[in-house]
Amino acid sequence: MQARKIGAAAAAAVAVVAARDLVQKKHALLRNFPVLGHARYLLETIGPELRQYIVTSNEEERPFSRDQRSWIYASAKEENNYFGFGTEVDVAGAQGRAYLKQRTFAGPLPDGHDPQAALPSAKVLGGPRGRAKAFRPGSVVNISAMSFGSLSGAAITALNQGAAQAGAMHNTGEGGLSPYHRKGADLVLQLGTSYFGCRNEDGSFSLDKLKDVVAGAPVRAIEIKLSQGAKPGLGGMLPGAKVTPEIARIRGIPVGKDCASPSRHSAFGDVDSMLDFVELLAAETGLPVGIKSAVGELDFWQQLAALMARGDRGVDFVTVDGGEGGTGAAPRIFADSVSLPFRMGFSRVYGTFAELGLTDELTFIGSGKLGLPENAAVAFALGADMVNVAREAMLSIGCIQAQKCHTDKCPTGIATQNPWLARGVDPASKSTRAAVYLRTLRRELTKVSSALGVAHPSLITAADIEVLNGDYEARTLAGVYGYKEGWGELGPDLAAGITALMTGRPAV
Repeated sequence: MQARKIGAAAAAAVAVVAARDLVQKKHALLRNFPVLGHARYLLETIGPELRQYIVTSNEEERPFSRDQRSWIYASAKEENNYFGFGTEVDVAGAQGRAYLKQRTFAGPLPDGHDPQAALPSAKVLGGPRGRAKAFRPGSVVNISAMSFGSLSGAAITALNQGAAQAGAMHNTGEGGLSPYHRKGADLVLQLGTSYFGCRNEDGSFSLDKLKDVVAGAPVRAIEIKLSQGAKPGLGGMLPGAKVTPEIARIRGIPVGKDCASPSRHSAFGDVDSMLDFVELLAAETGLPVGIKSAVGELDFWQQLAALMARGDRGVDFVTVDGGEGGTGAAPRIFADSVSLPFRMGFSRVYGTFAELGLTDELTFIGSGKLGLPENAAVAFALGADMVNVAREAMLSIGCIQAQKCHTDKCPTGIATQNPWLARGVDPASKSTRAAVYLRTLRRELTKVSSALGVAHPSLITAADIEVLNGDYEARTLAGVYGYKEGWGELGPDLAAGITALMTGRPAV
């Protein structure tokens, strides 16, 4: 009798927990997997102890280490994101790790503790080429390209609302501009090889449809995607089973049929015709137009820089994606071994334009694990003007790095079209976390810039950071990547302008 009472009480307790888990909106994992989901949080709690003896250290996990994920989670939740008792990094024996060199004295600096403080771009996007709708982005940290289809509608909504709250921009990804992108944030409309949402029935590009899309949404810029770090030089395949009526309507493709994206564009076939395409889009919409690409052979970049040096045509921005990028599902060989890592790829592209004195004429955007303060600081030192974050933004809204993105079985409902799993994402609460994460990253960049004695991360130079080779050698970023004097730095007028903007003091 006593055993029955205990069993009944236990069952009732489990039922209460299950009911609470299903109703609450704070934790996506618990909404989708009531009761069982608590085991994950228990293991997470004792994870450091387990890893200390039988698994891995906090710095060894990939793609993002436990320490990196913990920083993002804590930052997004406005919890204590500090670490105690010293670093877990093998500082003395670190190979290839970058270290920033703080300065003893500095000029005027902004308030690095204000969580609401703005951190605008040092450059006006589209300004050098006189675009009709040129503007200064209000945030140097923005949401990178992730399509509706690869992410759930709830996840896109959360990211878009979070970007709006943080004053950041949101890239639509190549899957088209969906209703979930229309939740308040300024947009960068991405055009991939399939021209989703802006295509004719035969898959060719439609300028009229592009103009309709731009006219009906807060699109601030257009990005032509040539390739991405996850699968450079490879077209995608959207299986017919995933082509729901909603996705078909947004992308302009038939319902229920396989949709293969070509590996290259049909609207242009070389650098010269690509620039004609860029100028056509800019003239017809008034918007800044740029390109996104992972970095492989350099002939393309050399031809682009040479043609832009003439002054009559050019892109307004270049987004360089590192080979370590990973939101797109890809064959292992492409994920592991095609295209250069960010630092090497970006430095080669930047150097190509720097050789011709063009770096102040366009905006450089970096992506590929740059949603961590130390990685972002290195990107700015190499010459990036802004950074885009993708997986880090996913982590901020509940991603647990399950690495199930390509299976449609994401347990937190972020990278899936499964309605049951997607319901785990509550946009109202998750958008706040995304916004807090974006603001926290900006504040960290402001703090580290101040430590280096400058008012803005774009003023960090390639001489301010050194890369260690064990405990016996260190070289500056400039030395490692072959930068010449002045490379990675803003021109005098741009430097003075952003310093004045950040400190409230007139430029001298």
